[in-house]
Amino acid sequence: MESLDPRGRVVAAAAFAVAVVALHALPAIATALGFSLLALSITRLPWRQTLRRMAAMDGFIIFMLALLPFTVPGTPLFHIFGFGFSLEGLLQAAEIGLKANAIILMLMVLVGTMEPVTVGHALHRLRAPVTLVHLLMFTVRYIAVLQQEYFRLRAAMKARGFRMRNSLHTYKSVGYLVGMMLVRSVDRSERILAAMKCRGFNGSIPLMDDMKFRTADLVFLIIGLLVLGLLIGLEATLGTAY
Repeated sequence: MESLDPRGRVVAAAAFAVAVVALHALPAIATALGFSLLALSITRLPWRQTLRRMAAMDGFIIFMLALLPFTVPGTPLFHIFGFGFSLEGLLQAAEIGLKANAIILMLMVLVGTMEPVTVGHALHRLRAPVTLVHLLMFTVRYIAVLQQEYFRLRAAMKARGFRMRNSLHTYKSVGYLVGMMLVRSVDRSERILAAMKCRGFNGSIPLMDDMKFRTADLVFLIIGLLVLGLLIGLEATLGTAY
């Protein structure tokens, strides 16, 4: 996977996500999730760590999925405290959950295994908005700097005897910490911009890379088209039943 052109991986991930979002037949969506799991096994990523990251994503949507059967009108399967648990809501929750996991897993396999700088270079070569590429590159470069600044502020607070407690003083101190982080971030950004202007920055950053489309990328493109064709075919065949 590492030998493939990053541009092809980004395009393949985006095309897969768009195709899966357009699916409605549960067998087609389950097949898409199966392809994501197959890609995970091929890339030999650590299953436990990858699935743990997916579980963290599921934690954000689990409450919405749990409420859908009670809020979507339809045929009630049973009632809890007077609220009907509808079959249509259950199917819709399953559809959303399968789609989200299939897309996130494929993104983690195709894009998540690349360095953030490589993703920025690929987006630049794909003619993505320059502002978006610059934002990504600066975020990758300076997020570690801001993290070190946060650790220095926390160390200073601990040196003064601060300890996290469920108290008004703790809430105020954390608020001051967040405010100081924002102030120092603005101040650092102004100094960085001044330093870049002194070095002739004119709004564009030349990005150097050696991305080339090879035979392996052609094979990957053909396989991706076959996968998308299979998903679209399943949707066209089974979509009327769902």
